[in-house]
Amino acid sequence: MSGMITADLVDLDLAAETKEAAARSLAERMVALGRVTDLDGFLADVAAREAQMPTGLDGGIGIPHCRSAHVAEPTLAFGRSAEGIDFGAPDGPADLIFLIAAPAGADDAHLTILSALARRLMNEEFTTALRSAIDPSAAAALISGEEAPAAAPGPVRKPVPAAPEAPPSEAPPEPEQTAPETENSPSSEQPPSPEKSTLPEQVFRIVAVTSCPTGIAHTYMAAEALEQAGQQAGVELVVEPQGSSGFNRVDPAVIAAADAVIFAHDVPVREKERFAGKPTVDVGVKAGINRPAELIAEARGKAERGEVTAAASTRNTPVDNAGEPGEGYGTKLRKWLMSGVSYMVPFVAAGGLLIALGFAIGGYTINKAPSVAEHFVWTDHVSWAALLFQIGGMAFGFLVPVLAGFIAYGMADRPGLVPGFVGGSIALTINAGFLGGLVAGLIAGGTVMAIQRVRVPAPLRGIMPVVVIPLLSSIVVGFLMFLVVGKPIAELQKALTDWLSGLSGANAVILGVILGLMMCFDLGGPLNKVAYAFAVGGLANPNPGSLKVMAAVMAAGMVPPLAMALATTVRSKLFTRTERENGKAAWVLGASFITEGAIPFAAADPLRVIPSAMAGGAVTGALSMLFECTLRAPHGGIFVIPLIGNPFLYLVAIAAGTLVSAALVILLKGARRTGRPDQADGAEEAIATGGGPTGEEAKVPVAV
Repeated sequence: MSGMITADLVDLDLAAETKEAAARSLAERMVALGRVTDLDGFLADVAAREAQMPTGLDGGIGIPHCRSAHVAEPTLAFGRSAEGIDFGAPDGPADLIFLIAAPAGADDAHLTILSALARRLMNEEFTTALRSAIDPSAAAALISGEEAPAAAPGPVRKPVPAAPEAPPSEAPPEPEQTAPETENSPSSEQPPSPEKSTLPEQVFRIVAVTSCPTGIAHTYMAAEALEQAGQQAGVELVVEPQGSSGFNRVDPAVIAAADAVIFAHDVPVREKERFAGKPTVDVGVKAGINRPAELIAEARGKAERGEVTAAASTRNTPVDNAGEPGEGYGTKLRKWLMSGVSYMVPFVAAGGLLIALGFAIGGYTINKAPSVAEHFVWTDHVSWAALLFQIGGMAFGFLVPVLAGFIAYGMADRPGLVPGFVGGSIALTINAGFLGGLVAGLIAGGTVMAIQRVRVPAPLRGIMPVVVIPLLSSIVVGFLMFLVVGKPIAELQKALTDWLSGLSGANAVILGVILGLMMCFDLGGPLNKVAYAFAVGGLANPNPGSLKVMAAVMAAGMVPPLAMALATTVRSKLFTRTERENGKAAWVLGASFITEGAIPFAAADPLRVIPSAMAGGAVTGALSMLFECTLRAPHGGIFVIPLIGNPFLYLVAIAAGTLVSAALVILLKGARRTGRPDQADGAEEAIATGGGPTGEEAKVPVAV
């Protein structure tokens, strides 16, 4: 680790008052040494990670960290604050701040070193020595492991929490906790009981999994805290940290022998089914760091009460696990719906392109061709066109069932698939279409979740996921879709289809403006996904109106990255060196309909980039609808131009929006620098020499 931190990366008198200022101060040291290539870009990544979950820990520690494309090599900077800085820890401000910077493609060796540091932060001797250090070189050597921590005299900037207030009566138990050498030491912590005396040799076994969004710090700190608490409690505890560099699976025999399981995670537990059927404690990763002893006690309690999790838990579905703790129902609903849409899109893409190719090769009467299974001429291009068209039609036939099935999967995991697919197929049968698939998926997922909450005898648990749940949920979904909600939804779907088919003139243009604004507002975020899902859903029942909507949505989504690419080419001095490099990539990303290609520009300067992108997107969406351009494929960018109706005018619409957006961002950025012609180059020079932006630039938020 000696190369990751040097004395130049240590500030023992950190004067920052906020966590943002602290991160900037330490990051500037990294920039000065060439470890970070773009200060603002890196800080935007740090802020994005901090927004996911505060990085303050009990004991006066703050560990802001991220993986970033702006990091040249793994680097660690350390700052010590006399006043303390709030990083969101429950016990108050942090005086020891570690800024960890890992490259986006960091190799396993570097990540292993960083994770080792995270474990050492749980060592009280290590943190006490850092608080006593008086020389940056000594602090760097201590952190890198070149110097062992020692009880060195000197000023301690922040006492170990609760140490001054500990009453004398608490002193005796500490030696018992730090040296559990004998087998019967756990029984010495509490009065002996008849139960324990009958099984003195029994060892309680726990398997734990820890993980966090970046897989660098919290993952391994939680693992270390749980292991230490397990030793103190006399518990045999094995941890599987699922970090950025992958994970080593716990031996299946160890899992089988475990009496309980602890999940301390903020991202999905990988291969979670390995731990099914055990008493389980499921919490966020910070709980594993801050209260490991409580989690172990809770796991023991669940094991004693016989609370065993089912093979498919209702609390940790594929979508729930990807969210943040405390999310509202609206956020979860959006994720459930997006889960279905994401699985449906490949069917739309394959089916739509095949159908479009069939029309392109065989003409618009190809939909009347006989089945190729009965009539196929190898030398006839019409037969080949019919083959492509009919394969595409079969792929399209899966759209609604797949949508419903994977909405239910997002809610209830694998048991939701059967009723979801059944409900989606019923939606097709009764002509309820895309809307019917949405409702069927939600009904199926909700039904399975309700059944899973019912406590059943242990002998029946094995057949619940494969027999009972699919049977009962399919009956409920079928009844509701056929006899209760199906017909009203079918009427609503017909009304929506008729409205889209009749779109023309001003109404079509207004819809194009709205869709363009939505696509460019958050550049791949929730609003963008809503507009895209609306367009893709229309392809399930294609008509002229829905094909126009799909064309407008894709065109508007291409504008932001293309506009940023054009702006960096025309007025390169308005952008940093890194932004100019990103601009080159944005040409390809925009042409491929990857709206996220504009995110680096929006993160650095949201108040100028986002409004400019929205204006261009609105222009493109309106023109695409006005020109009556159509599109059967949900993706592809310029690579599907030959399959677009009115392709020349479609390109005109994209070019117009790109020009408007690029002109606006150049105008706004140029106005910012009026009277300061040297600022653009000066900003780059400041970054290269370790300085930061000044004036108005320093006030621009680092994340959208």
